[in-house]
This record gives sequence, structure tokens and C-alpha cells, in this order.
Amino acid sequence: MRIVNFAEQDTIVNRFMSELRDVTVQQDRMRFRRNLERIGEIMAYEISKTLAYHPQTVETPLGKATVNLPADKVVLATILRAGIAFHQGFLHYMDNAENAFVSAYRQYSDETHFDIHVEYIASPSIEGKVLILADPMLATGSSMELCYKALLGKGNPSHIHLAAAIASRQAISFVKQHFPENTTVWVAAIDDELNNHGYIVPGLGDAGDLAYGTKD
Repeated sequence: MRIVNFAEQDTIVNRFMSELRDVTVQQDRMRFRRNLERIGEIMAYEISKTLAYHPQTVETPLGKATVNLPADKVVLATILRAGIAFHQGFLHYMDNAENAFVSAYRQYSDETHFDIHVEYIASPSIEGKVLILADPMLATGSSMELCYKALLGKGNPSHIHLAAAIASRQAISFVKQHFPENTTVWVAAIDDELNNHGYIVPGLGDAGDLAYGTKD
């Protein structure tokens, strides 16, 4: 399994991440969503380098040109609702990809203990395809695993890419134990802690609320 942490290099991703974390910038929901999109776009570009390609001839006004185009079929999957803006960033670059959506939620038994439930799934077949499963926050890793298992009802992917803006070190360890070897994890930052409520510290807060408003 490969872990790609964008924070290990100095790139423009660092600015997008700083704005996602900044409590003053977070007040602008549109900018928060756009920064998630931007990180998704950059990750999509980097993931595109790992795909298989084949040559194809294109007719131009003056002749013919041969270009290498992606041969892999890609399915972009996300966890509702926090993942929507992040997912859209991937879709801007991988606009020919098929799409899958999974609804998962935390059900708390008390203030600090919760179970994760998958409520809804809409997905094409993922058999033999490249699966990109995107969620801005990879906190415990449990939601990602449950959504992946739900998607396995649609087939077995040739490769799995897990993408997150921020992951906890606990989640990275969890993923290494519960996902197959043909998995690559892409993160813009890895934080050291989880609090008693299962939120990443320092993190950025609740990505779904920051992007789309608080829930009753």
C-alpha cells in the first residue's frame, strides 16, 4: 500500500489547506467548497499519472496526431454530504468517469461512542475498474471501510484510491490493516490526534457543516 502525503512537499496545496483550516476564512462557505474542489482537482491530476494509457489517432484540421489517452475506466465515489465539493473537483478533471454516491452517518450511543451506518448507495459496476473513493476527512477510517464494503456489491475494482484532505494517523493505520494491497491513499495533510468525539485535531472542524451549513 502506498501513502501519498502532499504536505511533505511545498506546493500550492498548502495554501488551500491553510484556508480550509482557518476559522476566519471558513466563514465564507463558497471559498471553503472551492478549496475542497481545488485539492480534488490536484489529486485527480496526480492520480491520472498512475492510470494505464493507450495511443489514439486524432484528426486535426491539418493532419493527424497521435496522443496517449487513458485506457482505464474510472469510478468516482464519494460519501455524502461532506464529500460533494471534493468529489466535484475530481469530476472537473475526470469528466468522463462514472460516479457513485454512498450515504453514511454516525449514530451516537452517548457523547463519545458511535456506530457508522450506510443508508444509501447508488453506483455503477466497479468490476475491473479504478475506484477513487473521496471524502474530505479520514478520521477513524471506519466510514471509508464501510462504504468500500458496500461498493464491493458492485464488483471488485482493479485498484483503489482513497482520497482525503486531512487524515488522522489512527486512520492511516486503520486503512493499512483493513484495505487490500492494491490501495493508494492520497492526503493533503496528516494530523496526529483524534478527540473523544472522533474528530481530527487540529483538523478543520465538520467539513459538511462548513460547506453546506449546520444540521438540526
